[in-house]
Amino acid sequence: MRLNPRQIEAFRAVVLTGGVGAAAKLINVTQPAVSRMIRDLQHHLGLALFERRGTGLIPTSEALSLYAEVERAFVGLERIAEIASELRMHRTGYLRIAALPALANGFLPRFVGRFLDERPKLNIVLSGLVSHAVVTAVAQGQCDLGFAESSIEHAAVQLERMPTAPYVAVVPQAHRLARKTKLRPGDFNGENFISLGPSTVSRFRIDRIFAEHGVDRVMRIETPLSEIACALAGSGVGLALCEPFTATEYATRGIVVRPFEPRIDFEFAALYAAHRTVPPVAREFIDGFRDHVTAFLRHRRAART
Repeated sequence: MRLNPRQIEAFRAVVLTGGVGAAAKLINVTQPAVSRMIRDLQHHLGLALFERRGTGLIPTSEALSLYAEVERAFVGLERIAEIASELRMHRTGYLRIAALPALANGFLPRFVGRFLDERPKLNIVLSGLVSHAVVTAVAQGQCDLGFAESSIEHAAVQLERMPTAPYVAVVPQAHRLARKTKLRPGDFNGENFISLGPSTVSRFRIDRIFAEHGVDRVMRIETPLSEIACALAGSGVGLALCEPFTATEYATRGIVVRPFEPRIDFEFAALYAAHRTVPPVAREFIDGFRDHVTAFLRHRRAART
């Protein structure tokens, strides 16, 4: 089935604006032309795409499903236009990066700033996504480089493991445990605990450690994001364990950060498409960020001694 691109454009415009008049202005055609294109598209597809509500048009459930696919296609076309513009302006590079929130909430952006300072003609798109979404974005070519938990693998994605970082204890400033220099599983017995979501390897490792030591935590709150866990700890509702990147970001926001033993490792990796050669600028970014992580962990170790 061949579709008319102008009809698809009109359909997208009506969904975005909610009316024929606004859609006509958006794509610079007359209102009758938009109405005709929508009518012809509905006839061609054999679907009712809109319901009239007052002066507006409400997309049907079929229309919303169709729109999701249309939007993906338009984003791809817009990306092609962006690349063409970059080539016309003779920019020297464009790097799309996706990273899990533990890195994207502060630690990675600071490195990106330094990386760009040394490359004034490089452009970067930086997105924060959960690990599964990072892997999908790399596999589908939506980004050039990703950083995600290394336990998640995909046939179309190559992994390069980054330095492992030990989980740390996050304690409200006013809590009695804040006076301790190091925390162990027994310190958490009977305490309110802010747990990471059940879909991560880290959650499994944390729960296993406490189970092995016979510690009963009060599992009061669960969240998939370590920054939420740190913010909740800062409000005084409980204790948490998280990777040190996020904990450092929140260290001045009502929490104290302490080493935790036995060690639980946060493991993540750099990801790129397995079927393509890594662009030179992406290779520079991976190597530079690995050094950045190594220096951060070394500094943390030195500060504890």
